[in-house]
Amino acid sequence: MFPRALAPVLKRLATQYPVVSLTGPRQSGKTTLTRLVFPKYRYVSLEDPEQREFATRDPMGFLGSHPGGVILDEAQRAPQLFSYIQTLVDLEGKPGRFILTGSQQFLLLSKVSQTLAGRIALLQLHPLSLSELRETRPLVPDRLLRAHAPSFTRPSPGSVDRILFRGMYPRVHDKKMDAREWYGSYLRTYVERDVRDVLRIGDLGTFQSFVRLCAGRAGQLLNLSSLAADCGITHPTARAWLSVLEASSLVFLLRPHSRNFSKRIIRTPKLYFLDSGLLCYLLRIRNEEDLATHPLRGNIFETFILSEIYKVFAHAGEDPPLFFWRDQTGHEVDLIIDLGRTVVPVEIKSAKTVAADFFRGLRYWMSLPGNSSKDGILVYGGEKGYVREGIQVRPWHTCS
Repeated sequence: MFPRALAPVLKRLATQYPVVSLTGPRQSGKTTLTRLVFPKYRYVSLEDPEQREFATRDPMGFLGSHPGGVILDEAQRAPQLFSYIQTLVDLEGKPGRFILTGSQQFLLLSKVSQTLAGRIALLQLHPLSLSELRETRPLVPDRLLRAHAPSFTRPSPGSVDRILFRGMYPRVHDKKMDAREWYGSYLRTYVERDVRDVLRIGDLGTFQSFVRLCAGRAGQLLNLSSLAADCGITHPTARAWLSVLEASSLVFLLRPHSRNFSKRIIRTPKLYFLDSGLLCYLLRIRNEEDLATHPLRGNIFETFILSEIYKVFAHAGEDPPLFFWRDQTGHEVDLIIDLGRTVVPVEIKSAKTVAADFFRGLRYWMSLPGNSSKDGILVYGGEKGYVREGIQVRPWHTCS
């Protein structure tokens, strides 16, 4: 069991809310985490046909058979329960009464938002961060920006290409699984169970082709019309399918920063995957040696760094305030972290050595009229951390 940064947040919220919901992609460790944090709670999986039939046919009888704290795994399988849970928590007023988990968060969250608003805390668990994998102290949002050079020169965990290729799902590392075989099985399970349930797609092969086409566009501006045309589907279908991938926490859309210092900025979001290992599988990369020379290696590296920073916020129970900036003349900053009064630009380069032109986008953004932010971060594929002319240069393995 890897230590998870979300564990203390989950435990704290269960002392404040009668219901806590933990969603996230399949195999991200939701069941393991909840059972570890709440060892005295009863555990019920609604994937079990008998338990699901009991919960569906007699919701009050089912809930009455679990009078103390209970973990309801894959709770979206029995949506009839939510109205009865509302009645119980209003009557009892006990914090931490129900812990709901679900991998089909597009189904679970649509139900709980209707019936449990104000009574439920919502959390998301993603695959491991690098600090969780290494069992080191994770960064928290404040420390992410205020770190100094000594704190981002920790020893390297090994080959960056090996980490990118294997991804960060716990089972791949815990059980020493073959990454390609595991991700192949994972994708089939996701498509055949979750996607079929939500979209009622007859031709699952077309959906899998759509996912691979998305992978080929990772790190690029989203062009739904082109994506739909290449897949042979309509624009509304492409939008619906992308929404399911986003709700599944397999992809996320990095949106342009709205607090702009120029009116001539790009408004289109960029598409990213939340796990580099899954992205490598979808791109048909067979091993880490092939990754080293792959034409999309830079996009895969950028995916990894963005997902690491994303998890710093998500696993602290916060919505990740992540954006990018790009104007119509081609000036761009890969990542903007907006903490309200503090806005920090981050440039991401996969090269193992730092070149002078890596700082060009950061310096241009920081020089814009009306921009008071003078601190920036450059994350690169090398091993040495230092400060160069006020910009933090950080190794790839120090972002979580």
